[in-house]
Amino acid sequence: MVELLLDAGALLGESPRWHAGEARLYWVDIDAHQIHRLDPATGGHEAMQLDQPVGCVAPRAGGGLVAALGDGCALIDAWGAAPRPFGPAALAGLPHQRFNDGCVDAAGRLWVGSLTADKPKRDATLYRLDPDGNLTTIFGGLMTSNGAAFSPDGRIFYHADTPTHRIHAYAADPATGTLGEGRLFHEFTEGNGRPDGAAVDAEGCYWSALWDGWRVVRLSPAGELLQTVDLPVQRPTMIAFGGADLRTAFVTSAGKNLSDGEREAQPHAGGVFTFRVDVPGLVQPMFAG
Repeated sequence: MVELLLDAGALLGESPRWHAGEARLYWVDIDAHQIHRLDPATGGHEAMQLDQPVGCVAPRAGGGLVAALGDGCALIDAWGAAPRPFGPAALAGLPHQRFNDGCVDAAGRLWVGSLTADKPKRDATLYRLDPDGNLTTIFGGLMTSNGAAFSPDGRIFYHADTPTHRIHAYAADPATGTLGEGRLFHEFTEGNGRPDGAAVDAEGCYWSALWDGWRVVRLSPAGELLQTVDLPVQRPTMIAFGGADLRTAFVTSAGKNLSDGEREAQPHAGGVFTFRVDVPGLVQPMFAG
C-alpha cells in the first residue's frame, strides 16, 4: 500500500538517498534550491537553503554530502554548511544547462549528468566525478540525463535520456570506471510516462519512476516488466530503498506546472511517498571524496 510520508509540496522533488548510518532519507527540491532530510521514524524534517539549483546529492564516506549544483559539483562538510566547489565548473557558460540525476558507484565515484533546456541541441552530458575532483566526460548527445544506477555486481550501468522514453544498459568496468558497449534495455510507449530516476534492487531488477506516468515500475535484468506500483501523483521523479531491512521504497515527486484541475486531482503532488517491497534494495555506496 502506498502511503504519503511527507506532504512536502516540492516543486521538483528528486534524488532520494537513504543514509543508513543516520537512518534518514535525504532528498532535494531542485527548483526551490533546497536539500532536505527526513527521519521516517519520528517525522522530523529539515531543509537546507542553497543559492542555486541542486540536481542530486549523495552522502560522503567522511561525513557530509556531495552535491551536483547548477554548474558544478560541491562538497558540504556538515548539515547547514556552505557548499564548497569541488572539481571543475563544467557547465559554466551554459546557462541552458544544469546538473541533474546522479549515483555513486562501488569505488565511491559520482556519476552525474546534465539536462538542457534547449532539447533540440541534445548537448547535455554524462560525467564521472572521481574522489580526487577529476571530472571525466562519459558521453554526450543527451537531452535529460536520468535513471543512473548500477547492477549489484557493478558490471552494468543503466541510464535513461528521459524524453526519448528509452533506458539503455552499458557494460561497466568497476575497476576503471569506464563503459563499454550499450544496448537498449527498455522502451516505454509514448504518452504513458517517461523514465526518470531509478534504483536497482538486490535481485538486479531496475525500478524506474515514470514522469507523467502516475507510477513506478520494476523491470527484470532482461528489461521485462515485472511489477507496477500506481501512485496518487502524476509526476513521480525517483525511487530509493531504505529502512533497517532496505525493504521500504521512498518516491519523490514534482508539483510544479500543474493546472488547477490537475492540482485538485492530486493534492499531494510534490510529496514523498512510501511503500514496502518484497525484495530489498542495495546498500548505496558513499562518495569517497
